[in-house]
Amino acid sequence: MTNIAIDGPAGAGKSTIAKKVSKELSFIYVDTGAMYRAMALYLHRNGIPADDAEKIAAACGGAEISIEYRDGEQVVLLGGENVNPYLRTSEVSAMASKSSAVPQVRTRLVQLQQELAAAQNVVMDGRDIGTVVLPNAQVKIYLTASVEVRARRRFLEMQEKGENADFDRIAADIAERDHRDMTREVSPLRQADDAVLVDTSDMTIDQVTQRILEIVRDRTGLN
Repeated sequence: MTNIAIDGPAGAGKSTIAKKVSKELSFIYVDTGAMYRAMALYLHRNGIPADDAEKIAAACGGAEISIEYRDGEQVVLLGGENVNPYLRTSEVSAMASKSSAVPQVRTRLVQLQQELAAAQNVVMDGRDIGTVVLPNAQVKIYLTASVEVRARRRFLEMQEKGENADFDRIAADIAERDHRDMTREVSPLRQADDAVLVDTSDMTIDQVTQRILEIVRDRTGLN
């Protein structure tokens, strides 16, 4: 099986790019972030504090999370419920960043991710795919962009949805999350030694997609 690992900080465009690359290659897209967000949603719904690792560890075993593919799209199920519409709220994002560092949360999800990659050609994105989850992936990409560019993208996205957006606050939140993800004790965000760095700050989505496809074809010989 051919595995493509895409890592990088929040807001770098990993999910968008991973979906496009997987579609071009007819690979299965595994959104690991969505899996962690589903766990975070479960914890949030059960009133577990984001800062209480002990309660998170005790509660996470009760979450039933699975993945289905419908018409080529990944659907994340929490206790049989399609929770895709609820995975991108600010509350879930904050919980996911902290709860993902709890070993008990990660163990089951990593096992599921590895099982998927062993059975299928996959494109997987996250923060420690190339370093921890799929250390033997044939292709590893570290996708990044400046804090300012990522904040601007989020700012415009919120404006388009009619939401109140404060650029400075968004930028500060992104910088804080970067620091938290890069310094966490368990599987911190970092570029794998054999990963190719792709900075998307001055690139369009299509340009990034084509760049990654070039890297994939160069390393695997796929057409």
